[in-house]
Order: sequence, then structure tokens, then C-alpha cells
Amino acid sequence: MEGYNEELNERLELTLGRLKEIKEEEINDDALGKYFRANADALLMFSGILLNENISAKEMKALNAKLYEDIAGDRYEKSYCNPAYATELFGNDYGKLLSVVAAEVRSAIPAAVEHQIQPFLIRAEYLLQLYGEIKTSLEEEGTLPAYDSLKESFYYFVSDYYETENLIRVRGLTDPDEDFALKIIEAAKPFDTDILYMYGEYITDNELKLYKYISGLSDEKIALMADTYTEGYRKGFINTGKDLSKKKTVNIRYPIGMERVVKKAIDNFAEMGLKPVIYRAAESIFTSRNVDKNGYFGANPNRQYDYDHREDLALILDAQLLTRRLECIEEAFKAYREKAQVHAGPAVIEIFGEEPFKPVNKQAACRYNEEQRQLMARYVSENARITFTYIPGNERSFTIISFPVPAIGDKFEEIFDAVIRINTLDYERYEKIQSKIIDALNEAESVYVKGSGNNRTDLTVKLFDLTDPAHQAIYENCVADVNIPVGEVFTTPVLEGTNGMLNVSRVFLNGLEYRDMYLCFKDGMVSDYGCSNFADPEEGRKYIEDNVLFHHKSLPMGEAAIGTNTTAYVLARKYDIESRLPILIAEKTGPHFAVGDTCYSHEEDIKVYNPDGKEIVARDNSVSIKRKSDPKNAYFGCHTDVTIPYDELGLLEGIRKDGSRIKIIENGRFVLEGTEGLNEAFEEV
Repeated sequence: MEGYNEELNERLELTLGRLKEIKEEEINDDALGKYFRANADALLMFSGILLNENISAKEMKALNAKLYEDIAGDRYEKSYCNPAYATELFGNDYGKLLSVVAAEVRSAIPAAVEHQIQPFLIRAEYLLQLYGEIKTSLEEEGTLPAYDSLKESFYYFVSDYYETENLIRVRGLTDPDEDFALKIIEAAKPFDTDILYMYGEYITDNELKLYKYISGLSDEKIALMADTYTEGYRKGFINTGKDLSKKKTVNIRYPIGMERVVKKAIDNFAEMGLKPVIYRAAESIFTSRNVDKNGYFGANPNRQYDYDHREDLALILDAQLLTRRLECIEEAFKAYREKAQVHAGPAVIEIFGEEPFKPVNKQAACRYNEEQRQLMARYVSENARITFTYIPGNERSFTIISFPVPAIGDKFEEIFDAVIRINTLDYERYEKIQSKIIDALNEAESVYVKGSGNNRTDLTVKLFDLTDPAHQAIYENCVADVNIPVGEVFTTPVLEGTNGMLNVSRVFLNGLEYRDMYLCFKDGMVSDYGCSNFADPEEGRKYIEDNVLFHHKSLPMGEAAIGTNTTAYVLARKYDIESRLPILIAEKTGPHFAVGDTCYSHEEDIKVYNPDGKEIVARDNSVSIKRKSDPKNAYFGCHTDVTIPYDELGLLEGIRKDGSRIKIIENGRFVLEGTEGLNEAFEEV
């Protein structure tokens, strides 16, 4: 290892020296000279952090805005990372490549902040390689190298380093000794916001105000928040009959500013025998860039930047590269097999309240073609299969809880308190009311859903046929365990016989807005879809295919559910924040239907029981059952809920085999006997 470190240090010294030379050199193209000098400057700035292992919070604070100024706000319009600007300067082909490379240079920031030489070098050395190829060609040939030649070099750069990058990523997922974020959490002191800059993430007033607000909460309230979160995780294992004692690590995901809650949660998890593994939200061509973050994260300096670069791999993706990527992921999991097997799964703190994002589709941005979309659909499915092989799906669990951030508005503190109340509602009350709905729908062979007003929903969902109603149930009675807050009953629908249209006037899914969105189903499979976000209907279809169907032409309906948390619905209406609710809460505010895998994905053979002792038998559908004969086509690695709010709902009823009806909701109100108490919250609207 000592020799290895010496080699890295020698390479780093040479690389930094060469980057400094770029700043002094001239090449036979002024625009390209400025491009390379700007990127060399950025890497040299990052290297100042990389080489200073004792850098202070105040020093990091002074650098924070400069680290992200290139893409923050209006400056992005003239950033080389902006594909529209890059293609304007360098033409369509060269511009796309140079924009992707500029974005990859930015992904050296985490490596610098965490003092990891190798991932920093990977990016810096590639920039030098690209510079050398272009400079030499301009000097010797008087023209740029052939575009295909440059693209091929970039292809092999990505292919060659998939192994290294995936080892880093899987180690971060499974190894508790990767404790960069943990040290920051442990060092955090109330009201001392400077510590937040040590992450190297973009920090704004939103994160600072959240940290200060959390600092001022009582110990009792912090304990309530953390206990709700960690108890939900523990109950997830108990309620599914899984042995938590076999596990040693838990992945904690959180927004910067919530350190005090996370610190208490870490103490709670320690009592369960679990150490935290905490990784940064991924942002690289080797992993992904998404508007919606997965890991720990700060502010997003520009969501359009993430949207523009979410499909950068389209520049070079082919079947060979995909196979290479999957092989490297599997090899990384093999290398950390023992740590992966004792990993218990994610415990997620989400945030909501930021201004809704409305992306602009840019022609200059890289976008997958049809063949590449199919490859990415295969990747998502295969990646999930590999992950569940080494972190067994039937042994892991999860929990998710959500809180608002100051960006939600002037009534942030009032809303925050209201959300704490929602997250800690009396689950026993909901359990009893929801059991009434489940008992009624156990008599039905299908559920019919009809929209009201301009909502065009007209949908029939086929239900599982019980063979032993005295001991079986179709729907799960979901209270506050893995999926906080309380408030839904859900089932895996039978695909054959599930037909019709699901429509919502406005919905936000994974950080993106959809207007007048519709999904049509034929025998449970999505058969048509669209939205009115764009003037061109085809743009709307592509938007859904990319971000809801995840590059599939069709997905099955994996879940049919009834949200019962009318208190959450009223909260959203009272403060006019429906557009800012996360799916986690939004799905509890009306009937919802998910496309993709079932709620029991990779765990269908584990018996699950409702509190009344009845086994939930509707865990499989005709797609997921393929895991027994054709596992590569059984799962999709995605599950997206679409909710019809109560005020757009005309009717939800069960239909018995004899044709008789069981009304559950009519004109947005619960009408089934025993559920009327859910309507009390509506009186506050």
C-alpha cells in the first residue's frame, strides 16, 4: 500500500504541474484555450482542498460559493457545463463532449474534500489527455482531431475506470470505516453552522436556517423525531419476521442541516447493534446525476444542470459498455461481500418545501436513443438484481420519514411542527379504521375508481382471489413502520383484468412536475401515457418514459392503494403546499397507484401478516412471479406512486362477484361504515 500511495503522490505532483502549465500555454483556438484554462483552474482550486488535510471549517466556508459559482444561478447560462452554451461555442458534437467533460471535472469536488487522490486523479488526468490530443492535432494538422477519435478516448476512460469507481461506491455503501460524514456529525455543535461547510456541498440560507432551527428544538422533540424514525426501521424487521440481530450496518441518508436528529438516530441504531454507513449523493457519469438526491446532500446549485446531464452516458453507451459496468458492480460487491451481507438497508430522511422545478428540455443535452433506453432499462433491472444478491432482499428493510425545509415559506416553523404531528399520529386509531376498509375489500373481486370534475380517471383494478377469507387478506394495513407517516392500505393488483385510465391534474414525482398526466392500462400494463407539460405531445410522452417508466415502453401496475391520512391532506391545503409534498406524504392523501415493481419486490416469498393475524396473500403478480423461471425479466428496479387527491375523486368502490357494490369513498369523502372518523380532518379546510 505504501508503494501504491507513493505512486499516486508522484502522479498527482506531475498532474498538478501540467495543469499549471496549461494556464500559461496558448493553443491555436482561443475558445478552446479558454475552456481548458477554466477547467485547469477549477481542478487546481479543488487540489488546494485535496492537499490540505487540516483545512478548517472557516476556510471551507470561504471557498463554498467559489466551488459552485460556475453552475449556480444565472452564471450557468455561460458555463461550459451548460450543453446549450458549449454547443454554441464548439458545435453540436464537440460541444456535447466538452460539456460532459466539464461536468465530470466538477465531480472531482467530493474527492478533493474527502482527500481521496485516486478519484481526483482520474478526472484530472483525463482532462490532460483530452487537452494533449486537441493541442497536438491543432499544431500538427491545423484542425481538431476527428470527433469519433475523441469520443472513443472518452469511452475507454469511462470503461477503464468503472472498476475503480464502483469499488469506491460499494465501499461507501457497506463499510462503516468510511466515516467522513460521521466525523462531521459528531463534531457538530448547536448553532455553529460553519461545520456544514466541511461537507464541501453547496450551502445556502436554507441549510443554515434549518440547522439553526433544529439546534433550537428541545431534547424531547429531537428524541421524538429520531425515535419515530429509528423505531419505524426496527418495526420493519419485526413486522416482516426478519432477524435484525444478524445485521451490523444501516445506511443513513439525510439532508445537510439535520445533523442533530441524525446524531440521536445513530445512538438509537447503536442500541440495535448497528453502525452507520453514510455516503454522499452520487454525481458523476460513473454513477448518475439526478435532480432527486440519494445519499447525504446539500443545496442543489442548479437543478437544470442535473437535468441537463442526467443522460450524459448517452454520448458513448452501447451493449459492451453496459456489460462492463454491470460486471464491475458485481466485482465490487464480491470484494465487499462480507460487509454487504450484514447490511440492513437504508434509513432515509427526506426533505420537501423547495420551489417546484420545471425543467427545460435542451436539444443540446445528451439523450438516450431508443436502443440506449432499452439498455438502461436492462441496467436498472440487473443492478437491482446484483444488489439484492449481495444485500439479500429477504433479510433487509428500510424506513423513510420526511420534514419540511425553510424554503417552504414564512410559516416554516408552524408547518414543521404540524409535520411532526403527522409523523406521530395515533397508529392504533388508523389501524382500526383501515381494518374496516380491508375487511370490506376482502369481499370484492375488483375496485372501481372514477375521477370527478375535470379528472378523467376511469379505472378498474382486479384483486387477488382469496381461497381462505378467514385467514387471508388482500390489502396490507400500513401503519407507521417503514413508511412514515401512517395512512394507507395497499395491495398488489392482479394484472389481467386491470384496465382503464389514471389521470391527475398536477403531480410532482421525484422532483419533477407533471401536468394533466395520464397513464392508461391494459391488463395491468401501461399501454399509453402523456402529459401537457410541453406543446409537443411527443415531448410529454418522452418525459414520462424517461422519468416515470425509466426508459421502458411499459410497466406493470405494481401497487393499488388507498391513502387515509386526511390530516396530511388538510395540512397541504391549509398551507397551500400540495405541489411541494414528497411522494411519501402525498401518497397518503388519496388513492394511489404505482407503476413498476410491487411493494414486496424481492420479498414475495416472505409471509406478511396484518395486525389481526391474517396473511396478506396478494404479494405477486404475473410479472414478478417470473423470478422463479426468468428472473432477469421479473423486476424493473423502480416503483413510482401517482396519487389522486380527494378533491379529484368521485368514487372508489369494491365490486363483488355478484356485481353488488361496496362504496369506500364518494365525492372525496369516506362513506364506508366505520371510516367516517377520517372525514373529521376535512372540517379544518
